[in-house]
Amino acid sequence: MNYSYISHLYCPKCLQTYAKEAIHHLCDCGAPLLVEYNLDQLAKDWKPTDLVQRKPDLWRYHELLPVQSEEHVTTMGEGMTPLLPMPALGEDMDLPHLLMKDEGIIPTGAFKARGAAVGVSKAKELGVTSLAMPTNGNAGAAWSLYAARANISSTIVMPVDAPSITRSECALSGANLFLVNGLISDAGKMVGEAVQKHGLYDVSTLKEPYRIEGKKTMGLEIAEQLNWQLPDVILYPTGGGVGLIGIYKALQELQALGWLEGQKLPRLVAVQAEGCAPIVEAWKQGKTESIFWENSRTQAFGINVPKAIGDFLILHAIYETKGCAIAVEEEAILEEQKRVARLEGSFVCPEGAATFLAARKLREENWIKKDEQVVVLNTGAGIKYPDTAEVEVPVLEPGDSLPLDASFVK
Repeated sequence: MNYSYISHLYCPKCLQTYAKEAIHHLCDCGAPLLVEYNLDQLAKDWKPTDLVQRKPDLWRYHELLPVQSEEHVTTMGEGMTPLLPMPALGEDMDLPHLLMKDEGIIPTGAFKARGAAVGVSKAKELGVTSLAMPTNGNAGAAWSLYAARANISSTIVMPVDAPSITRSECALSGANLFLVNGLISDAGKMVGEAVQKHGLYDVSTLKEPYRIEGKKTMGLEIAEQLNWQLPDVILYPTGGGVGLIGIYKALQELQALGWLEGQKLPRLVAVQAEGCAPIVEAWKQGKTESIFWENSRTQAFGINVPKAIGDFLILHAIYETKGCAIAVEEEAILEEQKRVARLEGSFVCPEGAATFLAARKLREENWIKKDEQVVVLNTGAGIKYPDTAEVEVPVLEPGDSLPLDASFVK
């Protein structure tokens, strides 16, 4: 067996193909490139039972990942995050079969580590020595740290409003870090100019083909953790939308391998905030691409993406699975974050809170039925967003008695 069954790269828009041995970014037509595998041969060589004795990380699926030699794998043990029942929150939502895929415990504290692990590993295999990217925070943190581990230099540009912890992660990794007084789209323009001028490897969202391959392992894990029985609905906080595209790609590949026995795919839900909802507006109008969202702003900073380069792939996944796109109220996101913590003991990130809020709304509208199994993606740890949790705590002097009354003691 081969370590990887990668075949080639292809453009989902014009279907042009590219060799796997060379460095590629976008297709000549401007669309993102996707990785194709020799699935017919892999179906003969690889079975679910082959996974039983493997390490509990995303590299357990290496045949369906693009890195061709194990020596180039750059890892910190990422992947195989828990799929947790949420019974108390589920009861509160009237969703007894509610599950959370918790990406908050992954290295670097966010699901971005998946894309960074595979993307950096493939970059190393291709001989890349310097990479660059714009980021809303977590992706830059992940890519700069994994790049440091792979001895690749990184240049990171993020909005000045990005979470301060992610800024520290980038700086401590030795990255060339810059802040821009604007949005990720402004950072992207700066990176694009630097890539052209200095020949850096551009790892902006979907401008290299391999980040999505790391992200798709969330879909592979969900299927394996449910014993290859798919849930009814998967909700995903959507900015650039690579995770949603990746989950859809993963499930399609599992279908092609014959591992899902004719099951229909889960309805995929793209969750956005009302302050930045280009995918939602495009879906409402039945369009295949979105329009740039002017003056975007949301507390769920990771999904503050006014125009996703892969918007047509996000919308295609939604349409093909009979899913939907939904925007949640900005002021309700942090209330949902508190509710999840109080009912389940999980300190989720604002993007994860937005996604739980979307599940709540869709259940109220009966778009999600009570008996359906629902998976919510929490894409990062709440502790990475200290400024979003506003709390007031009484200060006592030494020797004071704790002012506990009967109503406080449970």
